[in-house]
Amino acid sequence: MDPILQKVLHAFPIQLTTDGGPQAARERFREIPVRDAHPEVTAHDRTIDGPAGPIPVRIYRPPAVPEPAPAVVFLHGGGWSVGDLDSYDAVARRHAAGAHAVVVSVDYRLAPEHPFPAAVDDSWAATRWVAGHADDLGVDPNRLAVAGDSAGGNLAAVVAQLAREASGPRLAFQLLWYPPTTFDTSMPSFTENAEAPVLTTAGCKGYSRWYITGLDLSVIPPTLAPARAADFSGLPPAYIGVAGHDPLRDDGIRYGQLLRGAGVPVEVHNAAALVHAFLFFDQVVPAATEATDRGLRALRTALHGPRSTRR
Repeated sequence: MDPILQKVLHAFPIQLTTDGGPQAARERFREIPVRDAHPEVTAHDRTIDGPAGPIPVRIYRPPAVPEPAPAVVFLHGGGWSVGDLDSYDAVARRHAAGAHAVVVSVDYRLAPEHPFPAAVDDSWAATRWVAGHADDLGVDPNRLAVAGDSAGGNLAAVVAQLAREASGPRLAFQLLWYPPTTFDTSMPSFTENAEAPVLTTAGCKGYSRWYITGLDLSVIPPTLAPARAADFSGLPPAYIGVAGHDPLRDDGIRYGQLLRGAGVPVEVHNAAALVHAFLFFDQVVPAATEATDRGLRALRTALHGPRSTRR
């Protein structure tokens, strides 16, 4: 493991667990130290219509990006059960600045109060809303991407599949940070990293149980586990960032293999010395900053073209 990351985790130990129930888990998540990031990026909150009522979103706009700007729908992580617009404010700002794009961060409904498919329904509704309100937002609907970390990476991959099935909105890219894609804990990384820092295999299983409350798993649908889809052709190009010390490492690697096998352009990067949720260590741990920069460069290139060098 990266030695600087080890020191940071020793000073600020972070463990994502379901111990104590949903409210306790959410309080622990809110206590994770976050930094101020990119104050030059403006942000405003609003609500949009959702399938079960209003969905809060936060819209980020970096300076000096001409309209119509590219847009990114950002879906936060947290095991589909914790996390919100505030806890992911710095991460969303980093995506807006790094991609030179308008970012719409989505506060989807959380499990276990709102189990699967509530998060999927809200994420899909928000993505369609952004595409349908492109003129009002000053964004280019032909340069629309989805991005998310952990559970949000799962949701971003699912939304990309739903957009393909619905023949729109057309997505230009999907940026998936350490996504759960298979719901298969027999893969080696779940054993190798069973007691990993930040997220253990038991933690993965606990959050998954909250998300699938009451669901019949005799057949696992691709809207739950996108790696279970029958066809991966025609999906948008992807960047998948995984971490070596993460139970979910092999989930991301496997999804990349499936995309590549269907002819989808994909880059998979394994940050071997890092842990789950390394986006939270961006600008603190140099290795995490490097891994974050790498994914954001891929997103920026997809939205602006290969000659884009703006940071």
